[in-house]
Amino acid sequence: MSWLELIAAGLGIVAVWLTVRQNPWCWPIGLVMVLLYAWLFFDWRLYSNLLLQLLFAGLQLYGWWQWTRGGEHHDGRQVSSLSVSGLAAGLSAGAGGALLLGYLMATHTDASSPWLDATLTAFSLIAQLWMAQKRLQCWALWIVVDLCYVAFFLHSALYLTAGLYAAFTALAVSGWLSWRHATALRASA
Repeated sequence: MSWLELIAAGLGIVAVWLTVRQNPWCWPIGLVMVLLYAWLFFDWRLYSNLLLQLLFAGLQLYGWWQWTRGGEHHDGRQVSSLSVSGLAAGLSAGAGGALLLGYLMATHTDASSPWLDATLTAFSLIAQLWMAQKRLQCWALWIVVDLCYVAFFLHSALYLTAGLYAAFTALAVSGWLSWRHATALRASA
C-alpha cells in the first residue's frame, strides 16, 4: 500500500459518490483518479487495467461532456434505460473485447492474470460508457464487475484497492436505487 494508492482510492470514492448524485464534478475528479491508477497498474504489471485506466481517461472527458452538454437540448443527459437490443449489443461487445484483449495479453505480454484482467477491463469499459450516457443498467453491470474486482484484488494482495472496489460495489447499489427512482419519477411526471 502506498500514498499514491491511498490518494487514488480516496478520489475514487468521491468520484463515484458524486456520480450516484448525478453531480458532473464526478468526471474531472475521476480523471485524476484514473491517471493515478494507470501509474499504479503499470507498476503492478496489470497491463489490461493500465489500458483500462487510459481509456477511462478519455471516457471521463466524454462523460463530463455528455452530462453537461449532451442530450437532445444540449443541456445534459437524463437517466434512461437501455433497450433489450442495446443491452445485448453492449454485453456482446464486452465479451468480444474480453476475448480479443485476453488473447493479446496472454500471448504478447507478461501480464500476471491476462484473461481475468482482460474480461474485467472489457466489461468495465461497457459499464463506464453506459454511465457516461446515464443508462440505468450501468449500475447493475458495475455491481457484478466490482464484486469480481474485489475477489481479484484480494487474491493479488492489493487490500486497499480491494476495499475500494467493495466500497464501489456499495455505491453501485446506491446508484442503482437512486437512478431507478429518478427514472420512475420522470416516467410518472
